[in-house]
Amino acid sequence: QGQLRESGGAFVQPGESLRLSCVTSGFIFGAFPMNWYRQVPGKQREWVASIATSQTTTYSDSVKDRFIISRDNAKKILYLQMNNLKSEDTANYYCNARLGNYDYWGQGTQVTVSS
Repeated sequence: QGQLRESGGAFVQPGESLRLSCVTSGFIFGAFPMNWYRQVPGKQREWVASIATSQTTTYSDSVKDRFIISRDNAKKILYLQMNNLKSEDTANYYCNARLGNYDYWGQGTQVTVSS
């Protein structure tokens, strides 16, 4: 059973940066496409970014050119570098590993952006 644990969430001011990490275990990390999602209470979970096993990355329009997703296959860690944060980025951020019938989620880490 895959396990994912996010960290790095914090309270920051607009324009600042944060790096989220997602430490994984229990599955072959290098074989899984990895994703970041976020969710605000009362709203649907929103896809943020993905990174394929080939290292190809894709981003939602709302974070493109500000966020960078990356992965360290040797350490089995997923990252999300978030730059120029905006108040609308406030959410609980989740990492996700999905391949076929396997769909693993972490518990989330809270990011709050406010002046």
